[in-house]
Amino acid sequence: MQPNSAVTAATIDLDHEPVPAEQSVSGEPRTGAHALTAFEGLEVGVWEMTPGTMSDVEADEVFVVLSGSATVEFGDGTPALQLGAGDVARLAAGAETVWTVTETLRKVYLTRG
Repeated sequence: MQPNSAVTAATIDLDHEPVPAEQSVSGEPRTGAHALTAFEGLEVGVWEMTPGTMSDVEADEVFVVLSGSATVEFGDGTPALQLGAGDVARLAAGAETVWTVTETLRKVYLTRG
């Protein structure tokens, strides 16, 4: 993505891959991602997960949910996040999470590259 340009993040085609077996908790979740641009050490991109449950260890990230719904639980007992379209969330680097997606979730993220 070049400066002074725009993309429609809601309709970008993403190549989905199965979640690695060691991260898949239930169902058959698949994820896809596309980096849009980078600036000043930050990466901006689109990420999507289909229904199912997976575990992850997070990067320091802020994101906006474009569509779908999910619950994110934290290994340290932090209250779970209930996510839906329009929500803005922040995840801390190293946070151990479990994502349960009930409707394919698409987000635009900002993180350190």
